[in-house]
Amino acid sequence: MPTTPADLLAAAYDDADRTVDLRRRLHRRPEIGLKLPQTQATVLEALAELPVEVTTGTAVSSVVGVLRGARPGPTYLLRADMDALQVHEDTGLPFASEIPGAMHACGHDTHVAMLLGAARLLAERRDEIAGQVVLMFQPGEEGLHGARYMLDEGLLRVVPEAPVSGAFAMHIISNLPSGSVHVRPGPMMAAADQWRMTVRGRGGHASMPHSAADPVPVAAEIVLALQSMVTRRVDVFDPAVVTVAHIAAGSRDNVIPEIAFMEGTIRTLSAERRRDVVAAVQRVATHVAAAHEMTLVFEHTAGYPVTVNDAGVAARVLQTAGELLGTPAAVAAPAPVMGAEDFSYVLEQVPGAMAFLGACPPGVEPADAPANHSNLVVFDEAPLPAGVALYARMALDALAG
Repeated sequence: MPTTPADLLAAAYDDADRTVDLRRRLHRRPEIGLKLPQTQATVLEALAELPVEVTTGTAVSSVVGVLRGARPGPTYLLRADMDALQVHEDTGLPFASEIPGAMHACGHDTHVAMLLGAARLLAERRDEIAGQVVLMFQPGEEGLHGARYMLDEGLLRVVPEAPVSGAFAMHIISNLPSGSVHVRPGPMMAAADQWRMTVRGRGGHASMPHSAADPVPVAAEIVLALQSMVTRRVDVFDPAVVTVAHIAAGSRDNVIPEIAFMEGTIRTLSAERRRDVVAAVQRVATHVAAAHEMTLVFEHTAGYPVTVNDAGVAARVLQTAGELLGTPAAVAAPAPVMGAEDFSYVLEQVPGAMAFLGACPPGVEPADAPANHSNLVVFDEAPLPAGVALYARMALDALAG
């Protein structure tokens, strides 16, 4: 008989010690970027115990495992990102980071541990699988486009006779109730773009601004103009965020500088709004500078696209989470999150979904918990078996034959 949701969840809890131990091993030794040799070795060690065909990346330290079911069928992908952040950990946990200036502050260590736990559950249930499960262990999610490298190396065609036709990923969140699963159809997370601009005027003595061309007040005017542009030109039902995050100008109190530098981010929830806002930021800044007879150099770097959940898959996540954890734990997210995620590259090519797994630490209100990316963030480990079971159930249901 096929494994019931209750039996699958019980199996995940029976294996919880291994999941938590592996998570803590990863947490102690975080690695940053696209090259994660120790993390990759830990994943390979865990997969070596399973009937999984393993390949590793050439451009990055990725790992791809293929678990073949008892019968032929489609291919379903489960993803976990592996990289840490350039953050010094100050949690005081007994398994805190041993690497100065590096921390799993976004919880990717939990993602790896949960996916490896799911791989063990699925390997024990190969007779229930008609098709293949692709296990995607990805470096470089934190702004380095790791998923794109893996796609370029043939991730979706790793099973040539049955390319990947569906995908699922989870992200742990410290500001959501522990053990809850949150998902929505359509945009789940935003596109992210970076911009830089330099206003060039003419330097001079601070006591004689009339003989110089001061870029500092012009930069200030640009900041205000960008905020007005967003509030007056952007549809609230297709929103955008434009943030000026860094301003630099001048060297001392009695010198008018020649240039003022600014940089920031743009977050949007549709491709059309993304194009419009990037163009508007450049246009507004250029014309404000020109109004003061100054020039402006604008640079734009495209970040991750919008993370768009397939409506049918999102509905299945809610149903599955409800069956596993109880209806109250399955939450239809009311709005997207304006953070960005490079699983979006996978979802551009195959239908799938990303869901959030709540892990607010005990005794803390979700709104008060240190957030992901904080040097103080702590993730409750109690819901990790629930995440293991959800990963496994999504694949079992997709490949039930």
